[in-house]
Amino acid sequence: MQYETVFILTPVLSDAQMKEAVEKFAKMLTDNGAEIVNTEEWGLRKLAYPIEKKSTGFYSLIEFNADPQVIRKLETEFRRDERVLRWLTFRQDKYAAEYAAKRRARRAQAAAQPAVVEPVENKED
Repeated sequence: MQYETVFILTPVLSDAQMKEAVEKFAKMLTDNGAEIVNTEEWGLRKLAYPIEKKSTGFYSLIEFNADPQVIRKLETEFRRDERVLRWLTFRQDKYAAEYAAKRRARRAQAAAQPAVVEPVENKED
């Protein structure tokens, strides 16, 4: 089954610590037989409401294929890790999976295209 999990890490982490935390959860998934489809780091964002007196957090998304038993292990790891403020894991139906695939394709296409820089004309009077 295809799942998607979004989790929020505490904002006091450095970039290296944040990446290490994301890699830890991805490794836990692969060690339990899950196939990771996509990972995205959305960066530091403002929270809708304060959590543990914090108003911002590092958002990360992992899309993966796994057995339902893996979800219980993943959420146990989220509970044990003090760096995780919140998380949400849900099973994608066929429509959500199609939308996620289209979104990944658009993202890859945008990343593959070089940035076009318009030449600036110098007007002298």
